[in-house]
Amino acid sequence: MDIDISEQRLYLYEDYQLIKSYPISSSYYGEGEIENSYKTPLGKHAIQQMIGQNSPKNTIFVNRESYSQIADIVSEAIDNEEDFITSRVMWLTGLEPGFNKGSNRDSFNRFIYIHGTHEEGLIGKKASHGCIRMLNHDVIELFDLLKKGTRVNIKL
Repeated sequence: MDIDISEQRLYLYEDYQLIKSYPISSSYYGEGEIENSYKTPLGKHAIQQMIGQNSPKNTIFVNRESYSQIADIVSEAIDNEEDFITSRVMWLTGLEPGFNKGSNRDSFNRFIYIHGTHEEGLIGKKASHGCIRMLNHDVIELFDLLKKGTRVNIKL
């Protein structure tokens, strides 16, 4: 799977054939690997944990636990104060020591996810706080197509 920051798209391949493409939102703050930068890390990653299977669409997650509350979806291109993680969570781990793994550059310790968002009107624009945001129906579909260990390449 590739995430292309310049296109704000996620590309899913099977046997080197493109099977799905989804719009995403990467970080409003740009790209980078340093903790507390709120930037989207580049490079090779893998899905370390998959969270939210069978949760209702638009369920809010807090600290990777279902909050048992359904988010109100914002369809307009409005950035509000909340940054809800919704529907599904795929927690990434970096695979490149010294670049996106270890020390203060560790994607897993930075809590970098692919997840749904209540700010669906911002999908396709840089709007997240470091994670990869997706439309809720898209992240549910993607979650069901993937498994733990799936490789994710985030590139410009």
